[in-house]
Amino acid sequence: MEDGPGQDGSAADAGRDAPDARRGGPPSGPGPVTRRRALALGAGGAALLAAGGAGVLGTRSGGASRAAAARTPGPTVPFDPDTARTVLANRSRAVADGDRTAFLATVASAPAAFQDAQARLYDNLRKLPLEGWTERFSGTESANAEGGAAVVRVETRYRLRGFDRGDVARTRHLTFAPRSGAWTIVGDGSSLGHPDDAEIWDAGPLSVVRGRASLVVGDGGGLEGIAKRLDAAVPVVTGVVGKGWAQRVVALAPADERLAAALAGPDESLGQIAALATVAPSAGGGRGEDRVIVSPGTFARLNELGRDVVLTHELTHVATGGATDRTTPLWLIEGFADYVGYKHAKVSVRSAASELRREVRAGRPPAALPSAADFSGASDHLSQAYQEAWLACRMVAARYGEATLVRLYRAAGRASEAAALRSVLGLTGDRFAALWRDYLKKELR
Repeated sequence: MEDGPGQDGSAADAGRDAPDARRGGPPSGPGPVTRRRALALGAGGAALLAAGGAGVLGTRSGGASRAAAARTPGPTVPFDPDTARTVLANRSRAVADGDRTAFLATVASAPAAFQDAQARLYDNLRKLPLEGWTERFSGTESANAEGGAAVVRVETRYRLRGFDRGDVARTRHLTFAPRSGAWTIVGDGSSLGHPDDAEIWDAGPLSVVRGRASLVVGDGGGLEGIAKRLDAAVPVVTGVVGKGWAQRVVALAPADERLAAALAGPDESLGQIAALATVAPSAGGGRGEDRVIVSPGTFARLNELGRDVVLTHELTHVATGGATDRTTPLWLIEGFADYVGYKHAKVSVRSAASELRREVRAGRPPAALPSAADFSGASDHLSQAYQEAWLACRMVAARYGEATLVRLYRAAGRASEAAALRSVLGLTGDRFAALWRDYLKKELR
């Protein structure tokens, strides 16, 4: 028997797309490594840093901004948004022209720590295959003439050449204060309660690896390996779902777990998640741009097979549009992604579904397909839920053919679960569940 994907040879350690340790709570010692995708991909996926997020990246200088503004005399002229627009236009032009001196001149009056952070920002931006990067004034959060500071809300737009179809939009903040009679940038807005949307350029010095069908960006290690695995996964996913998707992907691989969580979305914790598919919001309010976030510590704990399964699983979510229809049942979303992820994995069903097998052999087969609650991080049924979902999809492919499984997945995005089962398989929900339980007993005995 081939070793499974986990760190100790167990197939369970490949992890499902799950938010927490499999048996309810974190493992003690070396344990299963899990993962999940973002479930609300279209629901404003802006990833905000916490208000105290200055320590996340080690590059914020909001405290210095507040101190600098506090000791600055009141402005000789009121803050004028047109001043901010001019400065932002100069910064955008400097990035486009590769003029580092001009870019840093816009923060020349800021504290040294903020200037250093901006220098790293500029250097990271210049490493990215940017097709446009602009900062646009989108409002004033606060303007205090007495304190001599104005926090400006900035919409940052960009796209990655060859991968993004439209502009990604991020909200950032800059603090302006008067210097020598003119308003100039002295920091960000974090210390004044205005956190920024996280981006990969907030990381340390970036590296960029371009694969055949992938772009991997980060300051962590193993970027070449991630690109190689994603390149290999594209034809696997396409072979199942068809060519009606971009067949390319951007992966972000920061070295800092906290930045990875911020990139993943609000309130995400990646402690037991190896990778996660999400969508960066678009400037025009459209669908947004796909990203796969790689969680540095957890992904590193996977063995070779586990990394293949994880990235193929996440790429399946990208290829299927993330099931943002709010109709497709979660068991089908995650089971289908695992079906594709395990399609070419040399691991037995009994090993990959070891927790569920123990339940079945003990005479406790599942009574029903897993519910959405079973996939929650608080569920004590989490491991089995992913295994049950995977085997439900595997059964459909074995009994009716892979093309029928794909049709079922697509039908469930347009109609109810019961209607999809009836129209595609000719089965009621109860009959499908009965066939599935028989399949589990046969495969896991």
